[in-house]
Formats: sequence, C-alpha cells, structure tokens
Amino acid sequence: MSSYDPVRRIVRIADREIKVGGPLPKPRKGERLHRVTQSICPYCYRLLPAIIVERDGKLYIRKVCPEHGEIEELYQGSSEFARRIEKWYIEGRGPRYVYTELTAPCPYSCGFCPLHKNHTALANLVLTNRCDLDCWYCFFFAEKLGFVYEPTIEQIRFMVQQYLKQGVTPVIQLTGGEPTLREDIVDIVKMLREMGVKHIQLNTHGIKFTKLYLFEGEEKAVAFAKALREAGVNTVYMSFDGISPKANPKNHWEVPFTFHVFRKAGMTSVVLVPTVIKGVNTHELGDIIRFAAMNMDIVRGVNFQPVSLTGMIKRAEREKLRVTMYDVIKKIEEQTDGQITDKDWFPVPATVSISEFAEALAGGFKFEMANHPECGVATYVYVRRVNGDFEFIPITRMIDIEGFLNYLLEKAEELKNKRSKFIVGTKILFNLIGKYIKWSEVPGELKRKLPKMLVEIFTKQSYDALGEWHYNFLFLGMMHFMDLYNYDVERVMRCNISYLMPDGRIVPFCTFNVLNDLYRDYVQKKYMFTLEEWKKMKGENTVGEAVKYRRNLQLIKRLTSDPIYINAYKPFLHRWAKLYPWIKLDGEN
Repeated sequence: MSSYDPVRRIVRIADREIKVGGPLPKPRKGERLHRVTQSICPYCYRLLPAIIVERDGKLYIRKVCPEHGEIEELYQGSSEFARRIEKWYIEGRGPRYVYTELTAPCPYSCGFCPLHKNHTALANLVLTNRCDLDCWYCFFFAEKLGFVYEPTIEQIRFMVQQYLKQGVTPVIQLTGGEPTLREDIVDIVKMLREMGVKHIQLNTHGIKFTKLYLFEGEEKAVAFAKALREAGVNTVYMSFDGISPKANPKNHWEVPFTFHVFRKAGMTSVVLVPTVIKGVNTHELGDIIRFAAMNMDIVRGVNFQPVSLTGMIKRAEREKLRVTMYDVIKKIEEQTDGQITDKDWFPVPATVSISEFAEALAGGFKFEMANHPECGVATYVYVRRVNGDFEFIPITRMIDIEGFLNYLLEKAEELKNKRSKFIVGTKILFNLIGKYIKWSEVPGELKRKLPKMLVEIFTKQSYDALGEWHYNFLFLGMMHFMDLYNYDVERVMRCNISYLMPDGRIVPFCTFNVLNDLYRDYVQKKYMFTLEEWKKMKGENTVGEAVKYRRNLQLIKRLTSDPIYINAYKPFLHRWAKLYPWIKLDGEN
C-alpha cells in the first residue's frame, strides 16, 4: 500500500510521492515549549517535525515546510486546561490485530499498522456516498465526488469480518452519505447482529423518517423506524447543529417530526451531534443542551464536534471559524449560567481506570479507550426541572471523579491476583462508594439509585446496566477531529474511531477523512460506479436531483404550522417566529 525510501526520504502512497522531514521549529521569546510531535504540511502532505507551544495562555502547533514555509495553528484554547486533561495520557496496548505492515512513517502506513496504540472502539461503516441533501460545506456526497460508492452485502460482510479479528466488543456506526437511502438497510442491520456486532449506531440527519411521515403517512414512517430498531439499531446518531433555522438549516424543520416517529416506534436512544463553528452556532450550545433535556425520554446525549476545516483556507479565515474543545466548554459554561464548567469534563483515556477494573473483575480484556487526551472529553449531568427551567448537576459535583478513578486503577492491580474476584470486587465497590460519593451533593431522589447503578455497571457489565445509567444522566461529549492545519501524529496513533475499508484495512478517522485523497477517495474509487453506470444499474431516480430533498415555502409553512413543530420548539420559538407570521404563539389571537 505504501513504501518509504529512507535515502531520498520519500514516501510512495496512492500513486503519489510525499517528502519526509524539515527543520524543527523553536519556541520564540515569550513562549513555553509544551511538547514535540510530528505533523504534516497542509499543501504538500510533507511529514514534518512540529512543536506545540504555550503563548498567552493558549496552545499553538507550529511546523515549517521547506517548500511552503511556516504554518502555525491554534491547538487548544487553554494551556491550563490542556495540562489538566493531558495528565490522563495512556500509552495504550496496541491495536489487538495488525492489518498492514509498517512500510512508511505514520500516518502513511495506516490500516492498522504495528505502530498503532489502540484498538477500534467505534468502527464507521460507509454504506453509501449518496445523500438526499447537498449541503454547501459537505465534502462527501456522490454528485460532488462524481461517482457512487456503495458496497455490496458481500463487501460489507468482509469488512466486518476483518473488524472482528480485533477480538474486542464490536461497535459499528452505519454512516454515509445518508445510509437510509439504501433500500436494504434493515437487512444490513440484521446481518451485523447475526455476525455478533453488539452495538449498532445509525448516523443520519433523520429526514427520511419525516419524509415518510409527511408524504406516506405516520404508519409507514413508524414501521420503518420500528423495523430498524427491531433489526438491531441501538442508537441514532443524529446531526443537529442548533435549535434555530439559521444555525441548523440541515434538519431544523424536520427534527420534531423525526422525534415524533421515534417515540411511536420505541426508538429511545438518540445522540444529538452538533458540528460547532465559531460565529455560526456557538451562541446556541446551551440551548442545544436544553433541547436535549426537553427530550430526555429519547435523547441520551449530545456529542459536540468542534469544526474540522477542509480545503485550503487562509489563516485569517481559519481564525474566524476555528473553535477548540476548551472554547466550546467555556461557551457552554456561559450559556448554562456556570452550572457546567471546564472542571466537569474529563478526557476519554480517564475511562481506562474503569475498563481496567472491569477487566480485572471479569478476568479478561474487553475494551480500552486509550486515546490521546486532546481527542475528546466528556461528562454526565443530572437534569432537574426548577421553576420552569433546567438545573444541570454534573456528576463531578456528586462524586470525586479523580479520586474515584485513581482508586479503581489501584484496586484493579490488587484484584487481578485475587481468586474470589466477584466477592472482593463487590467489597471494593462498596468501599469506593462510601469514600468518594459526596452524599450532601446528591439529589434526594438519586441517593438510593446512584450506588446501585454504579455497582451494577461493574458487576453485570451489560448494556442493561449501562442503559439504566443513561436513562438517568444526560451524556455530554466532545470529539475534536483534526485537520491538515492542526494535525498531530501523536494523536492519530492513538485514534480509536476507525473506518472499515473494502480492501480489508481499518483506518483511523483522522487519516481516512483528513488525508482523503490517500485513503478514503483513493480506495473508494477502486470500488466505485460512475454516475452513469449507477443510473443504468439502479435507475435514473436513485442519484442526482431525483433523490434530493428540497423545501419550498409551502412545505416550510406546513411543517412550522404543525403542533408537533410548535410544541418541540416552544421555549425558543419567539426568537424566530417573525420568520413565520402564520405561527400563533400562546396569548395570540
């Protein structure tokens, strides 16, 4: 797949030659060196030494390409926050299965190679690149790429078989394009279940459920959602960029109807996924959380994604759009009146303490998320209604999380050498609960449930036990995917969100999508159909304008006049009601 000429210092990959090496930048006056890593030139993909420096309380990544000069980019919005989360750095125990030989420096042997530090925790399976939208910012739909990529059932089976070689709990996200365009999607879900996939996520904008509801009736829409749920879809991972039509033009109008269908169908696990762009939706982050809280009967969490910039963008333009995890967290703090602060978020590898204790208790490896701390952070909040508004109580107020996690790690080692693991482990858990729960901060209605849920998560180690937790707490997460400007090879080596490829490789997210012409597009073109070939095989109405979902004023009026829409957005509706003069708010004639 790739090769490296150490004499000429050139990598050959995907029919390209890419140079390796450049000068190591030095910190300037007033800067403090945070760490040294490797990065890439956004213009020629040259592999470069890079430094991450602290300046004015923020972190910046800097590299110098011999051909294209110095490139510097904001890396993290707070150096203090970075130091706190990077305390949880974990080296990782490897990919569990090696798919490609190490033939070139990282990230040019991706697939996983022996250098990779982590197994796959979530495998993305692209079912199609067809989409019924054509959003201006999207880089991945058939008409823009000029070809259709849609793997056959046999290819899908092969890709999943490759994934299962890692021997970890298999979790797959069905993605696209828009995966609900596939007529055989229910059969695909059934097949994955039969192959032993434990958790299946559907990544969708949700519009198909609304289209069915509007144009073919509620019964048809509910039947489709129910068929997916019964086939094995555990979670709907749904795009949701804001509460207003301006911040979320993708599916603002349709979300209430999609939720209505989900409720009728018993689809009770939805995660909202906002892509966060400075100045576009950063003013609505608190309200996105409130919207999730309003719908906690089916919404289990919000997973924010600070924007990953694609294409060649001047630095000044990047600065207008760039937002880091810390920036998002501070906006959330401001917009929840200080209820959820930066101290309430912990990085993904903090969970290794939990997985190691669970491993010691079960007597065998199951799962580990040894990502780089800068890849993502998360927290849980308990939600209460107070005087018509929401009160958010982060789990960090109820539990000394740092003490809790350190204690688990310490006891995991002790438990490995015990024979009566269950008895000893249960005793450790009760000691843990007595020592680290801040009982005075636990709401009264949770005092009995909280310890029971914690014990059952570890002792049962089941989806039912985890499900009980997620019915009581709202998950808030953040995944900061990289781009060509802030690329950090240390991070990609620890990536655990992967893509399954039809050539048998498994590729980390931030090589698959960031180096798309070397990985995603290069491989998919080998398995593609031209648009004309696809039309001849499947029909004129399966790609192009024929599949596009177009709103007109009549449709928007129909949607926004419906009580389902009005009730869904009631607390926020006055902000944009002037757009729709036909909407009657409470108190109006």
